[in-house]
Amino acid sequence: MQPFTTFTAVAAPLDITNVNTDMLIPARFLRKPRDERYGSYLFHDLRHDEDGRLRDSFVLNEEAYRDAKILVAGANFGCGSSRESAVYVLLDSGFRCIIAPSFGDIFFGNALQNGVLPIVLPEAECIELRAHLDANPGATITADLQSQTVTAGDGKVRRFALDPLRRERLLTGLDEIGLTLTRLPAIESFEQRYAAERPWLDR
Repeated sequence: MQPFTTFTAVAAPLDITNVNTDMLIPARFLRKPRDERYGSYLFHDLRHDEDGRLRDSFVLNEEAYRDAKILVAGANFGCGSSRESAVYVLLDSGFRCIIAPSFGDIFFGNALQNGVLPIVLPEAECIELRAHLDANPGATITADLQSQTVTAGDGKVRRFALDPLRRERLLTGLDEIGLTLTRLPAIESFEQRYAAERPWLDR
Protein backbone atom coordinates (compact mmCIF):
# COMPACT_ATOMS: atom_id res chain seq x y z
CA MET A 1 0.00 0.00 0.00
CA GLN A 2 1.03 3.62 -0.43
CA PRO A 3 2.61 5.13 2.70
CA PHE A 4 0.68 7.85 4.52
CA THR A 5 2.66 10.66 6.10
CA THR A 6 1.01 14.04 5.46
CA PHE A 7 -2.03 14.56 3.27
CA THR A 8 -3.59 17.90 2.32
CA ALA A 9 -6.77 17.97 0.28
CA VAL A 10 -10.15 19.58 -0.19
CA ALA A 11 -12.44 18.26 2.53
CA ALA A 12 -16.17 17.66 2.34
CA PRO A 13 -18.60 17.80 5.26
CA LEU A 14 -20.76 14.66 5.28
CA ASP A 15 -23.31 15.36 7.99
CA ILE A 16 -24.64 11.81 8.12
CA THR A 17 -24.36 9.34 11.00
CA ASN A 18 -24.25 5.56 10.60
CA VAL A 19 -22.89 5.62 7.05
CA ASN A 20 -22.93 1.90 6.31
CA THR A 21 -20.92 -0.06 3.81
CA ASP A 22 -23.93 -0.48 1.51
CA MET A 23 -24.14 3.31 1.27
CA LEU A 24 -20.46 3.43 0.40
CA ILE A 25 -20.82 0.78 -2.31
CA PRO A 26 -24.21 -0.84 -2.95
CA ALA A 27 -24.16 -4.64 -2.97
CA ARG A 28 -24.98 -4.90 -6.68
CA PHE A 29 -21.57 -3.40 -7.51
CA LEU A 30 -19.55 -5.90 -5.48
CA ARG A 31 -19.05 -8.21 -8.44
CA LYS A 32 -17.78 -5.44 -10.65
CA PRO A 33 -14.08 -5.59 -11.57
CA ARG A 34 -11.85 -3.13 -9.78
CA ASP A 35 -11.02 -1.11 -12.86
CA GLU A 36 -10.98 2.60 -13.75
CA ARG A 37 -14.76 2.81 -13.17
CA TYR A 38 -14.66 1.47 -9.62
CA GLY A 39 -14.45 4.84 -7.89
CA SER A 40 -17.66 5.96 -9.60
CA TYR A 41 -19.65 3.49 -7.46
CA LEU A 42 -18.89 5.46 -4.28
CA PHE A 43 -22.13 6.63 -2.63
CA HIS A 44 -23.88 5.69 -5.88
CA ASP A 45 -27.43 5.62 -4.53
CA LEU A 46 -26.94 8.80 -2.52
CA ARG A 47 -25.39 10.64 -5.45
CA HIS A 48 -28.00 9.58 -8.03
CA ASP A 49 -31.78 9.56 -8.19
CA GLU A 50 -33.91 6.69 -9.49
CA ASP A 51 -33.34 7.86 -13.08
CA GLY A 52 -29.56 7.98 -12.69
CA ARG A 53 -29.34 11.77 -12.52
CA LEU A 54 -27.00 13.41 -10.03
CA ARG A 55 -28.74 14.76 -6.95
CA ASP A 56 -27.90 18.44 -6.43
CA SER A 57 -28.53 17.99 -2.72
CA PHE A 58 -25.68 15.52 -2.13
CA VAL A 59 -22.52 17.22 -0.91
CA LEU A 60 -20.05 15.47 -3.22
CA ASN A 61 -22.09 16.58 -6.23
CA GLU A 62 -21.62 20.24 -5.32
CA GLU A 63 -19.00 22.01 -7.42
CA ALA A 64 -16.89 23.06 -4.43
CA TYR A 65 -16.55 19.49 -3.16
CA ARG A 66 -16.19 17.49 -6.37
CA ASP A 67 -12.42 17.28 -5.87
CA ALA A 68 -12.68 16.42 -2.17
CA LYS A 69 -10.33 13.69 -0.96
CA ILE A 70 -11.03 13.97 2.78
CA LEU A 71 -14.41 13.37 4.42
CA VAL A 72 -15.55 14.74 7.78
CA ALA A 73 -18.49 12.56 8.70
CA GLY A 74 -20.83 11.66 11.54
CA ALA A 75 -20.49 8.90 14.09
CA ASN A 76 -20.27 5.18 13.31
CA PHE A 77 -18.86 5.63 9.81
CA GLY A 78 -18.41 2.35 7.93
CA CYS A 79 -20.81 0.28 9.99
CA GLY A 80 -22.68 -2.70 8.54
CA SER A 81 -21.11 -5.52 6.57
CA SER A 82 -17.42 -6.39 6.53
CA ARG A 83 -16.99 -5.77 2.79
CA GLU A 84 -13.45 -4.54 2.10
CA SER A 85 -14.83 -3.05 -1.13
CA ALA A 86 -16.11 -0.16 0.99
CA VAL A 87 -12.50 0.90 1.47
CA TYR A 88 -11.49 0.09 -2.12
CA VAL A 89 -14.18 2.40 -3.51
CA LEU A 90 -13.06 5.27 -1.28
CA LEU A 91 -9.42 4.74 -2.19
CA ASP A 92 -10.19 4.49 -5.91
CA SER A 93 -12.08 7.78 -5.65
CA GLY A 94 -8.96 9.39 -4.21
CA PHE A 95 -9.99 9.50 -0.53
CA ARG A 96 -7.05 8.85 1.79
CA CYS A 97 -8.53 10.15 5.04
CA ILE A 98 -11.89 9.96 6.83
CA ILE A 99 -12.51 11.97 10.00
CA ALA A 100 -15.38 10.95 12.27
CA PRO A 101 -16.28 10.56 15.97
CA SER A 102 -16.30 6.76 15.59
CA PHE A 103 -16.04 3.98 13.01
CA GLY A 104 -17.30 0.48 12.45
CA ASP A 105 -14.57 -1.78 13.86
CA ILE A 106 -14.07 -3.91 10.74
CA PHE A 107 -14.11 -0.90 8.44
CA PHE A 108 -11.50 0.81 10.65
CA GLY A 109 -9.14 -2.15 10.30
CA ASN A 110 -9.78 -2.52 6.57
CA ALA A 111 -9.03 1.17 6.03
CA LEU A 112 -5.65 0.97 7.74
CA GLN A 113 -4.86 -2.24 5.87
CA ASN A 114 -5.32 -0.43 2.55
CA GLY A 115 -3.66 2.92 3.25
CA VAL A 116 -6.70 5.00 4.22
CA LEU A 117 -6.33 6.88 7.51
CA PRO A 118 -9.44 6.84 9.73
CA ILE A 119 -9.11 9.65 12.28
CA VAL A 120 -11.24 9.63 15.42
CA LEU A 121 -11.95 13.09 16.83
CA PRO A 122 -14.49 14.08 19.48
CA GLU A 123 -17.95 14.72 18.08
CA ALA A 124 -17.78 18.41 19.00
CA GLU A 125 -14.58 18.82 16.96
CA CYS A 126 -16.11 17.01 13.97
CA ILE A 127 -19.10 19.36 14.16
CA GLU A 128 -16.72 22.34 14.25
CA LEU A 129 -14.85 21.05 11.21
CA ARG A 130 -18.04 20.45 9.23
CA ALA A 131 -19.27 23.95 10.11
CA HIS A 132 -15.96 25.40 8.92
CA LEU A 133 -16.19 23.48 5.64
CA ASP A 134 -19.82 24.51 5.15
CA ALA A 135 -18.84 28.14 5.62
CA ASN A 136 -15.76 27.81 3.38
CA PRO A 137 -16.64 25.52 0.46
CA GLY A 138 -13.52 24.09 -1.14
CA ALA A 139 -11.36 24.57 1.97
CA THR A 140 -8.56 22.11 2.62
CA ILE A 141 -7.59 20.06 5.65
CA THR A 142 -4.15 18.65 6.42
CA ALA A 143 -3.92 15.27 8.13
CA ASP A 144 -0.42 14.71 9.51
CA LEU A 145 0.25 11.18 10.72
CA GLN A 146 3.79 12.05 11.84
CA SER A 147 2.54 14.58 14.39
CA GLN A 148 -0.92 13.01 14.67
CA THR A 149 -2.67 16.29 14.03
CA VAL A 150 -5.48 17.65 11.89
CA THR A 151 -5.18 21.27 10.74
CA ALA A 152 -7.91 23.23 9.00
CA GLY A 153 -8.28 26.82 7.85
CA ASP A 154 -9.86 27.82 11.16
CA GLY A 155 -6.34 27.77 12.61
CA LYS A 156 -7.08 25.16 15.27
CA VAL A 157 -4.77 22.15 15.52
CA ARG A 158 -6.63 19.02 16.56
CA ARG A 159 -4.76 15.97 17.86
CA PHE A 160 -5.73 12.35 17.38
CA ALA A 161 -4.49 9.01 18.69
CA LEU A 162 -3.63 5.84 16.80
CA ASP A 163 -2.19 2.53 17.92
CA PRO A 164 1.63 2.80 17.51
CA LEU A 165 1.96 -0.41 15.47
CA ARG A 166 -0.83 0.59 13.09
CA ARG A 167 0.73 4.04 12.80
CA GLU A 168 4.12 2.53 11.92
CA ARG A 169 2.58 0.29 9.26
CA LEU A 170 0.74 3.18 7.63
CA LEU A 171 3.77 5.48 7.72
CA THR A 172 5.90 2.84 6.01
CA GLY A 173 3.20 1.49 3.71
CA LEU A 174 3.59 -2.05 5.04
CA ASP A 175 0.91 -4.62 5.78
CA GLU A 176 1.38 -7.25 8.52
CA ILE A 177 3.44 -9.54 6.27
CA GLY A 178 5.61 -6.71 5.00
CA LEU A 179 6.24 -5.46 8.52
CA THR A 180 7.12 -8.98 9.68
CA LEU A 181 9.62 -9.35 6.83
CA THR A 182 11.47 -6.25 8.02
CA ARG A 183 12.30 -8.30 11.14
CA LEU A 184 13.49 -11.27 9.08
CA PRO A 185 17.18 -11.15 10.21
CA ALA A 186 16.11 -11.15 13.86
CA ILE A 187 13.61 -13.96 13.23
CA GLU A 188 16.20 -16.11 11.45
CA SER A 189 18.76 -15.44 14.19
CA PHE A 190 16.25 -16.53 16.83
CA GLU A 191 15.35 -19.69 14.90
CA GLN A 192 19.02 -20.67 14.53
CA ARG A 193 19.73 -20.06 18.23
CA TYR A 194 16.57 -21.88 19.29
CA ALA A 195 17.46 -24.92 17.15
CA ALA A 196 21.05 -24.97 18.48
CA GLU A 197 19.86 -24.88 22.10
CA ARG A 198 17.32 -27.67 21.54
CA PRO A 199 18.90 -30.16 19.11
CA TRP A 200 16.50 -32.90 20.24
CA LEU A 201 13.65 -31.08 18.48
CA ASP A 202 15.03 -32.22 15.10
CA ARG A 203 14.77 -35.88 16.02
